[in-house]
Amino acid sequence: MELHKFETNILRKNDQVDAYTSMEVRYEDNLDLAWYCMKGIPRPCFTPVLLDETLSWLDDLRNAPALNHIKYLVVTSNSPDVFNLGGDLDLFCKLIRTSDRKGLMAYATACIQAVYQFHTGLDKDITTISLVQGDALGGGFETAISGDVLIAEKDAKMGMPEILFNLFPGMGALSLLSRKIGLAPAEKMILSGKVYSAQEMFELGIVDLLVEKGEGEQAVYDYLKRENRARNGFRALRRARRYCNPVSYEELESVTSVWVDAALELTSKDLRMMERLVKRQIQKVA
Repeated sequence: MELHKFETNILRKNDQVDAYTSMEVRYEDNLDLAWYCMKGIPRPCFTPVLLDETLSWLDDLRNAPALNHIKYLVVTSNSPDVFNLGGDLDLFCKLIRTSDRKGLMAYATACIQAVYQFHTGLDKDITTISLVQGDALGGGFETAISGDVLIAEKDAKMGMPEILFNLFPGMGALSLLSRKIGLAPAEKMILSGKVYSAQEMFELGIVDLLVEKGEGEQAVYDYLKRENRARNGFRALRRARRYCNPVSYEELESVTSVWVDAALELTSKDLRMMERLVKRQIQKVA
């Protein structure tokens, strides 16, 4: 997939790709491992800056010769008790109130670009691992389930609250969840707006590895050792799985278009509920 380039007032151009403000990247070359860590600034959600920096780094990871050795990518967060709370609801409200369809589509497209690359291993057979050590809601949950392996600590919570403000998670949740648990259960989960415990998600088959609080990072290293013992088999099985249950970029793009149209139909009442959720996001890091 070729990345789209946006020239809008929503996604800024990142001229200094090595100077990230909303994320941290570190490498463990001896393990062929890259850590992608969201900072949660100013709120632990996918701000335009975080999206811009993420896509810039993913482009480096795909194309920079110095990073060709990377075999594992871990997605995590350094916000206490929060993985990611999802979309930038404050931005959504502003764009919806001004009927800015182009802006909404630019934001949503950036989201699915990141989700698609995590889901497909950047077309480089990279194993993508989500390490959830706190709340993963909405777009944060979509990111968590987009990887090959989801490791969660037992106190983590996950869910999609979008139905509370009369919308649905449109950046991959239905596509990814339906492949994991079936279309009907995925729809039921989305329409419930329920926040699930990590234990419940494990029992549903969405979380792959469930560990005690504080043991998530060690679980990543343990998983790498396990996969490395039979990496050829692991990689081949993932490729076969993608043939059996493919999620195409075109599918994500079509669903996103539905999401944008639905967002523009929200009422003032719906937007007030969205604004209340923004305040809760702020309280999470206050």
